[in-house]
Amino acid sequence: MQVVKTPQARCRAAIARCDITPPVGIYHRMWGAALHDRATGVHRPLEATLLWLEPRVPEAGEAQIILALDHCILDAQELQRIRQSIQDRTQVAYENILVTLSHTHGSGWMSRTRSDLPGGELLEPYLDGLAERMGLLAQEVQCRVAPAFIVYGTGRCHLATHRDYFDEQRKRFVCGFNPDGCADDTLLLARVSDAAGTTLATIVNYACHPTTLAWDNTLISPDWVGAMREVIEQTEGGHCLFLQGASGDLGPREGFVGDMAIADRNGRQVGHAALSALATFPPPGTEYRYAGAVISGTAIGTWRHEPLDEEVPHGMDHWHWEQLVVDLPYRLDLPTLEQTTSERDHWLAEESQARAETDELRVRDCRAQVEQRTRQLTRLNNLVPGRSYPLTLRLGILGEAIWVFVPGELYQIFQLTLRERFATHPVYVTTLTNDWQPGYIPPASTYGYEIYQEVIAATSPGCLESLIETISRRLTVLLKQAQAWQALQ
Repeated sequence: MQVVKTPQARCRAAIARCDITPPVGIYHRMWGAALHDRATGVHRPLEATLLWLEPRVPEAGEAQIILALDHCILDAQELQRIRQSIQDRTQVAYENILVTLSHTHGSGWMSRTRSDLPGGELLEPYLDGLAERMGLLAQEVQCRVAPAFIVYGTGRCHLATHRDYFDEQRKRFVCGFNPDGCADDTLLLARVSDAAGTTLATIVNYACHPTTLAWDNTLISPDWVGAMREVIEQTEGGHCLFLQGASGDLGPREGFVGDMAIADRNGRQVGHAALSALATFPPPGTEYRYAGAVISGTAIGTWRHEPLDEEVPHGMDHWHWEQLVVDLPYRLDLPTLEQTTSERDHWLAEESQARAETDELRVRDCRAQVEQRTRQLTRLNNLVPGRSYPLTLRLGILGEAIWVFVPGELYQIFQLTLRERFATHPVYVTTLTNDWQPGYIPPASTYGYEIYQEVIAATSPGCLESLIETISRRLTVLLKQAQAWQALQ
């Protein structure tokens, strides 16, 4: 081998960011065990980062927008409002607008269904303003789109650990650090630079729940993602765009605390791991070529970064995006609305009794049980009627990389399998895109063990495996078409 090629893309791009931090005092409770309702302050600001992408040649396809928000979950209606606002301002096709969430549990639950709770009166104006501001942000970016290079690469980070732990004392699985479990340490990166080589954006695709901060935290926070961005941007410049990978069974080694210092430490770990990998990236538009031997104390083999031949067709110009709908059958034992409502009423009564007896620990436990049923009711009310859930995902081939944007929360096996099957291409997997339903989609092997993610899953065993196969088949076709396209150029 005399040439080492780095996966790249040529396109047109622009990026912008704005602060989307909710007001202090807004409804914030995200955890069942939390005793507070209102946010008491701000750890770090929440941010919205919008990346606009277009093909190098306009005739090759339509613009795509990736909007990354520092929120845990947003109702489908809110995401639709944001996408519609962007479409109205830019005329970009609705299906080409991808709104993805960092999944920070420190942002609070931003749902209008919580408007009757303390701090809930601030939710509606905040969410109305969020949609409007995202439209304006997209309009601002649209005016700055220019030729760009994307260089893809991979690093490693050990923040993420397996989080399905068997509690021997209770003889049940709990959601927490499992020191014996396997965890995907893949850190996929992309550097987007302009024609002069200046970094516009650093894309970080990593799978790890932002659950450093939990029920003891009363501050609005992006969790570890905030410190990660700060570390990267101080060195690289531009904006850091975070894409949450398939982390259904992955979380930080040290988490579920109220200590901001730990969240920042976790973020710095990811940030420095990213910088280590980014330091190895070659200049855009080049390949690493053997330059021959130089006679010194011995014959020294030399290599140089050489510009790619502009006259030769390159896979890095390829551009294809499409929408794919996969029907996932619901589980047969899915709880009913009536059953869940009855259980919630029971725990509300228990909570009232505990308050009367001033039993704070019992109050916390009862509130957690009530919150679990409330969230189950929210999930059930938002599921599409019928026997299956139509999961709408987005597939893209941007230059020499594969992009997969999918709703819900998937286990790491999803991205591990796709990356193994398509090992010659970097595969960027982003979850919680355009919807958080149908929630968790665990592998069939987890069903029946009372693991949290499986207990609340709406889809039946085998859905994750079916989704992997459907996407794999489609990507195989698309890559063959890409090869044929390149051969004809």
